[in-house]
Amino acid sequence: MNITDYCVNGILVLLVVRQVRGSRLDLINLVLPVVLVSATAVYYLRSVPTGGNDLVLELVLAGSGVALGALCGLTTHLHRKADGVHAKAGVVAAALWVFGMAFRMGFAFADDHGAGDAIANFSRNHQITSAQAWIAAFVMMALAQAVTRLVVIRYRAYRLNSSAARGLAAA
Repeated sequence: MNITDYCVNGILVLLVVRQVRGSRLDLINLVLPVVLVSATAVYYLRSVPTGGNDLVLELVLAGSGVALGALCGLTTHLHRKADGVHAKAGVVAAALWVFGMAFRMGFAFADDHGAGDAIANFSRNHQITSAQAWIAAFVMMALAQAVTRLVVIRYRAYRLNSSAARGLAAA
């Protein structure tokens, strides 16, 4: 990993600060994480290899991103205020977001600091065809985590608004 990699990952980790601080769900809260993760994808993703078991690796890591994102979204606290729905990530939601980032950064760090041969052996034994397959898988994991978290939170906010509207209509 080079300094750019650490900076990109640091920016993505800083998204947790915004989540923990809490704020009203608005367009910025919807767009910012997707833009940052998409920019990261554009920076790192050169191709999506599908040879050997590359697609399996990519789907497994993307699936783990979906699971982490769903858990993050489900453990984020939502409440209604006069100006709309507010979201605040609790300890569990923040820990899950950081875990996903740390997992990806830890893998890259390990690859650069002595685990490269073990990763290459694993890749050969499991028919992972290139380093680009790993990159694609980790980028898809990050994108899946961010987008799934947003979808879950927005759906929960929609349900919260709908139940409030039904309560007003019944009154």
